Amino acid sequence: MHLDLGVRDAAPDAVLAAARHAESGDFDGIQVPELAHDPLIACALAGSVTTRIRTATSIAVAFARNPMTVAQAANDAQLASAGRFSLGLGSQVKPHIEKRFSMPWSAPAPRMREFIAAVRAIWSSWETGERLQVRGEHYTHTLMTPMFSPGPNPHGSPDIWLAGVGPAMTALAGEAADGFIAHAFTTPEYLAEVSLPALADGRARSGRKTTDVILTPFVVTGSDEPERAAAEKAVRSQISFYASTPSYRPVMELHGWENAADALHAASRRGEWDQMGQLITDDMMQAFATFCAPADLRPALEARFASVATRACVTLV
Repeated sequence: MHLDLGVRDAAPDAVLAAARHAESGDFDGIQVPELAHDPLIACALAGSVTTRIRTATSIAVAFARNPMTVAQAANDAQLASAGRFSLGLGSQVKPHIEKRFSMPWSAPAPRMREFIAAVRAIWSSWETGERLQVRGEHYTHTLMTPMFSPGPNPHGSPDIWLAGVGPAMTALAGEAADGFIAHAFTTPEYLAEVSLPALADGRARSGRKTTDVILTPFVVTGSDEPERAAAEKAVRSQISFYASTPSYRPVMELHGWENAADALHAASRRGEWDQMGQLITDDMMQAFATFCAPADLRPALEARFASVATRACVTLV
């Protein structure tokens, strides 16, 4: 199983430092989320200063952009990394799309299917020179003149990874993407009972034989007790945030933790973010998080997930 370093701070100087650290250490790649900085720019920068590791967005918010802008930026990141880039996409949730990005919201799985198909069609047009003909319900791309085409990418098109929690988006990853990014807020039981069957259903629809599974697990580690305690507190807080969100309720329901989900959602509505971690029990921590010493990180993740995943990404700071 490949092990990637998650990059929380994707500012230019920070992501360059993280990329060099991953390249010289025991990591196979870096993954960049969309938080305070653009992950596509960050991946292009990281790819330009490394020669071995893979860079990936995990994730770039698809519905904050359009297929043409994503196809162009991803193509550049693939060039900068000499073919070591993966385009990880996600839908985000309705309030962020409408209120943070000022973009329209619509049925996420059908729209994402069209988005991915449009990105691939744009790359194909650049590769072959054939006329661009994308006419869908959500996206239309029918103009591509030589001035605006970068031409064939010598490293081929990037892989596309798709993030999902529910069965519909997970099935779409099996149907249309090269990889499935499982949300951090998942458990081995949820993966086995919900995610992997949905992924297989999607592959059956399209005839795809394989789909890489990429995990972003919570990890509690540290070189001494104060570091471990601080890491555990931070992970409890992260878990409480996701558990309070209705979109992720099915994971809680699978384990019979509906009452805790209700209590956390109510606390979030009251703005009690600092106190919510106290509602996460030790059983929940064991279900969601991997506990290990820093030196045992890779074997601990392999022991827990190697049977279901091809790649894991950990964010330690």
